[in-house]
Amino acid sequence: MKSLLILLFFPFQLFSQPFSKTEITRWEAQSRHVTIIRDNYGVPHIYGKTDADAVFGLMYAQCEDDFKRVEANYIDKLGRLAEIEGEKELAWDLSNRILFDSADALKDYNKAPAWLKKLCNAFADGINYYLYRSPSVKPALLTHFKPWYPFLWTDGSINAINIADITEKEFSTFYLEGKNFSSFKKNDDEEMLTGSNGFAIAPKISSSGNAMLYINPHVTFYFRPEVHMVSEEGLNVYGAVTWGQFFIYQGFNEHCGWMHTSSGVDAADTYIEKISKKDNGWVYEYDGKQRSVIEKKILLNYSSGNEIKSKTVNALFTHHGPIMANRNGQVLSLRADNRIAAGLMQCWLRNKAASFSDFKKTLDLKGNISNNTVYADAEGNIAYWHGNRIPTRDTKYNWNKAVDGTTSATEWKGLHPISEIVQSINPVNGWLQNCNSTPYTVAGKYSPKKQDYPFYMAPDGENFRGINAVRVLAEENKYDINKLIKAGYDTRLSAFEILVPALVKAFHKKDFINYPIDEFKQVQEAIAILENWDYRCGENSIATTLAVEWGQRLIEKIQQSSGADEFEFTDQVTKTKMFAAKASYEDLVSPLLVTIKDLQERFGKWQLPWGEINRFQRISSDIDNKFDDSKPSIPVGFASSTWGMLPSYTSKTFPGTKKRYGVNGNSFICAVEFGKKIKAKSLLAGGESGNPNSPHFFDQGLMYSKGQFKDVLFYKEDVMKHVEKKYHPGEK
Repeated sequence: MKSLLILLFFPFQLFSQPFSKTEITRWEAQSRHVTIIRDNYGVPHIYGKTDADAVFGLMYAQCEDDFKRVEANYIDKLGRLAEIEGEKELAWDLSNRILFDSADALKDYNKAPAWLKKLCNAFADGINYYLYRSPSVKPALLTHFKPWYPFLWTDGSINAINIADITEKEFSTFYLEGKNFSSFKKNDDEEMLTGSNGFAIAPKISSSGNAMLYINPHVTFYFRPEVHMVSEEGLNVYGAVTWGQFFIYQGFNEHCGWMHTSSGVDAADTYIEKISKKDNGWVYEYDGKQRSVIEKKILLNYSSGNEIKSKTVNALFTHHGPIMANRNGQVLSLRADNRIAAGLMQCWLRNKAASFSDFKKTLDLKGNISNNTVYADAEGNIAYWHGNRIPTRDTKYNWNKAVDGTTSATEWKGLHPISEIVQSINPVNGWLQNCNSTPYTVAGKYSPKKQDYPFYMAPDGENFRGINAVRVLAEENKYDINKLIKAGYDTRLSAFEILVPALVKAFHKKDFINYPIDEFKQVQEAIAILENWDYRCGENSIATTLAVEWGQRLIEKIQQSSGADEFEFTDQVTKTKMFAAKASYEDLVSPLLVTIKDLQERFGKWQLPWGEINRFQRISSDIDNKFDDSKPSIPVGFASSTWGMLPSYTSKTFPGTKKRYGVNGNSFICAVEFGKKIKAKSLLAGGESGNPNSPHFFDQGLMYSKGQFKDVLFYKEDVMKHVEKKYHPGEK
């Protein structure tokens, strides 16, 4: 019986799934309408007769560069990770199966408009043709991609799961007795924030009189490649695509450009449900009546040694959505639009927007669940929208907490029209910024006013990148591409403008020595270095090493600081100020001594330039990167966005390493100037290819560490001057 189970669940290990002659004939015919040109950095420029041809070529090119990452994203969204990784991933798989229902995705595909179906068919065909033409590639699980897969994952976010305030432990406890939640998103010890930066520059403050856009997502390294898609149906779009998706997520065409930053807009809510057992099922109370709880049997498979085992979970749903937890005796359901067909349509249509008016029409689809948008165009417009799909709610309830699910008074009352959401269009100051921060500083003093909007529409607080961005953008009034890049690479760590003075004050205020004289002198020397620091990080800065290594030891206490207003989130800047105002000598000085001792133990001395321990290394194609102190690496002067660093570079030590290695931050970065012709420069973390044997595996590594950009090849005449190879999909 065990051998039969292995055959049923691991057919890819024994024989490849055959493709039909009809499929192969169709793919070979379509490939002749597609040309892929790789430039001297390996960037694929895909030219197709139709939009579907361009999608076919894009997916083929993505698979060439890193099939492993393409497949991994769909294993994730299908809720099948435990089939590879084992029982520890069951809670993650269950959450995906509950929130991204495959049956609903298939229904959306079947009723999609013809143009969208063509694109989805081309998506699957491009990947499957790659697998057919690459028999040496062994998928971990998915041997035949389906055209409905894109409807599982309808935007390009890093992690599209929105579970409001439900914790992984609560969810796992409710359904799996508190086990198996290792893949739930965890907060890094240092990186209190994730997200991105977006800047828009109006013609009035650009040297050319053209609008400009700065695209700066902060994601896990190698999460997005750089691509270019062109078709004879009017498509010509360039930018970053999330592995496995067929649209440009953050980028530009000839007419306009868009940058998405993760939003704090309240787009999901938890409801306190009153449920009870009745007869053979469950019921819940709603407006004084009882309704039946919907029950769905979800079969989860997981690997265990050489066999596949299964577990059936009885998932429960009210009309609000899935029941996710039992918190202190309160059963909580979740309402969240994590997967909607309009989102997929919107993602594609903005790639082809030909005007400001066109772009605004894509916003009206309200399919962008988790992002803000920074925008600029060739007409000279700049704009910012905080969120997109925002439910209308009764403001007398605190939507930051679970609300009463037994009454219709707490129902969403439709969606806000785009005209009602927080936005700024062509502000008089001539610039816009968002760094996952409050929209109420998006245009400096010309920003939208908080009192004009319901609190749930923009609960985001300020962060130190936002403080930096507002300060930096106001310092220039004749921007060109190089000046825009320089602004995006400002190296001030504004958090330490609060923390270091508090440290210095605490140290000098103490009238006795707590430590042995040699330790005291070390602390005294370190504080003198920090006191004379300009708060700018750099490869040769000892102060940066001390500040970052010391600062990460303060984070837990900083995070414990909280404001009194239960309706509002206490932001990072406020928490840091509150901590600094109340912190004791022991809170501030003692962690510095621990830092000094730790550096001495690891490196033999504590007076270390930041670039000596903060490194960039790529030696493995694994999705979970590997690092090795004994192998070559590049010094990096950048630091984490936590501290206000605009070009974020989150690094940390790993088992077996003393040095820190970057894992998250600046990924695809691009500065674009609109006008009669596009001008743009870009940079990609490491390189385009995930193959260690490719010349483009790490060819942008040194450039990345220095912030040295390459020219974007947007027009075919420029592409043809830098051809590395030109081919149809499937050609060797």
